[in-house]
Amino acid sequence: MKELHIHLVSDSTAGTVSAIARAVVAEFDEVNGQEHIWALLRSEKQLEKFEQALMASPGPVFYTMVDGELSEKLQRVCARLNLPCINPLERASNILSAYLQQKTSARPGSRHEMNDNYFSRIEAIDYTLSHDDGKRHWELASSDIVLVGPSRTSKSPTCVYLAYGGLKAANVPYVYGVDLPEELFSVEDPLVVGLIIHPRRLIEIRRSRLESIGHETLDNYADDERVEEEIKAARQIYRQNGWPVIDVSQRSVEETAAAILNIYHRRREEAEKEEAS
Repeated sequence: MKELHIHLVSDSTAGTVSAIARAVVAEFDEVNGQEHIWALLRSEKQLEKFEQALMASPGPVFYTMVDGELSEKLQRVCARLNLPCINPLERASNILSAYLQQKTSARPGSRHEMNDNYFSRIEAIDYTLSHDDGKRHWELASSDIVLVGPSRTSKSPTCVYLAYGGLKAANVPYVYGVDLPEELFSVEDPLVVGLIIHPRRLIEIRRSRLESIGHETLDNYADDERVEEEIKAARQIYRQNGWPVIDVSQRSVEETAAAILNIYHRRREEAEKEEAS
């Protein structure tokens, strides 16, 4: 199998460009695509980091970007390195064919990987729904990603979004004063990520939630002092266990998922490098 580094660049979640790239690569026999995902790339500083990584692992670049100026700079980076820079709106198959100096197989079923991806997503979604909100926590070791966070930090919708991409995502609620399940501290393979939010923002969300269900108060659920203590305690647990932390205060679910995916893919790349050395 020919190893091919494929860089997927997007100013959003990279879901579209990833799906297209996989479909195109599937048309080539004996090519094993190694994906490098660059989601939420929106600044020149991020582009500089991308260029360094591209130099270290050269390969074709698939991209979708709204910012025309940043898009042009990305194209110039690829031109300097003599690498194809593929916009999915172009004839992606033809460009990659020229780079590989290989014709597409043009055989029935050459896109079977897309079907495999479909069933993988179904399996991941089923797994995520059955491991939501701390359910079946004794099975956390079989997850790809585990999210931990206080109530109303968008753990569940973020997990579903990740599952749609084929990742088995579980989530465990952090409840102030209640011990987290022991299994969470013994997992090795899953990426555990701590979600955090600004106390004032969390109080607003929780009070809005209480009003929507007809409860003005619910113990200390939206109490100012209690929420601040809760967030502080959550941060301490994340820090003690070395879990990466993502602040969701100003992030949409898609942006949170993209940030998690960046951490997940970097971690996988580092693990692969260690195994190869």
